Amino acid sequence: MSRTADTPPPLPAPISDGRPPELLPLPGGISLRRRREADGPGVNAAVRSNLAHLRPWMAWANEAPTLQHSNEMCRAGEEVWDQGTDFMFVAGLDDRPGSVVGAFGLHGRIGPGALEIGYWVHVDHVGRGLATAAARALTTAALTLPGVERVEIHCDRSNAASAAIPRKLGYRLDRVQDAEITAPAETGHNMVWIMER
Repeated sequence: MSRTADTPPPLPAPISDGRPPELLPLPGGISLRRRREADGPGVNAAVRSNLAHLRPWMAWANEAPTLQHSNEMCRAGEEVWDQGTDFMFVAGLDDRPGSVVGAFGLHGRIGPGALEIGYWVHVDHVGRGLATAAARALTTAALTLPGVERVEIHCDRSNAASAAIPRKLGYRLDRVQDAEITAPAETGHNMVWIMER
């Protein structure tokens, strides 16, 4: 039977039958926590206050999100976690419940058996090792999931700060591939870093 126009598309297959921990403590009084709908206001405030910092690298940072949009994105993050296709986190200060100083994700967009780590850090917390510590924790969490054999980090060749993270963690630069330019600082040459189980 073929799908008709009014039939919703099938849900993507789960990457794994397992799920990563919903809370990952990091050094320095910061933790990664599963992104929830209740994080919408914190995510919105963090993105809005970091637009100039994010805009060169993130196509979605071209304009300030509404609170409604941030709430919807956080709700969608809960749904994809439950489906097992993506695992979205926020980084927060342990002594400030509800705070958001960055966002991280394990994304199933690169195919079966693999997850891609995505991240951004609040400008006030850049250079303190937060992204490296979070990527380390997410790499470990991803590679312990049943069926996940590979973790990747993708970044534009000109984004030296992002490229330093997989290098520090022992990822292997697998290739540099052409990519669509979607943000102002991108060159269209995407580095693909790989860590295998």
